[in-house]
Amino acid sequence: FFDIFWVFISPLIFTKSVMVTVATGGNTGESVPMLLRIPAVGDPLGNDRMLGFGDIALPGLLVSYLRRHDLQSHRRIFEGYFGPALIGYFVGLCVTICALIIMKMGQPALLYLVPGTLGTTLVIAHCRGELSLLWEGKPSNRERRLEEEGNSDGP
Repeated sequence: FFDIFWVFISPLIFTKSVMVTVATGGNTGESVPMLLRIPAVGDPLGNDRMLGFGDIALPGLLVSYLRRHDLQSHRRIFEGYFGPALIGYFVGLCVTICALIIMKMGQPALLYLVPGTLGTTLVIAHCRGELSLLWEGKPSNRERRLEEEGNSDGP
């Protein structure tokens, strides 16, 4: 909610978005070193889009964890969690860019990226009944489940 406050609510208090002002350096001419500037395609004024390092690093940590989990679970990319989370990240970025175009103001990208990555992961894990395994970092594979079901039946 940090980004949401500083992007959407701070203009009501300070007349400008504090997050956008800090990211662009205000009147200093300096910009935050952890900022990617992406040229806006089709913009006749040559403006650019900004993406903060946290918008890449935080979902990236989750996606890399999911890839490791899939490898330990002997799952292919789209049989596990990595592929869907990657697609969720892409969709979240597309929604962020749409929001930028529609609202014509800076957007907290994590507002759109978290549901795409973490939301997708939680829904899939819940549907598979693997949420606790994913949380604990234990590989989830069919053989392990069969062993646990066999042991829970008793002697």
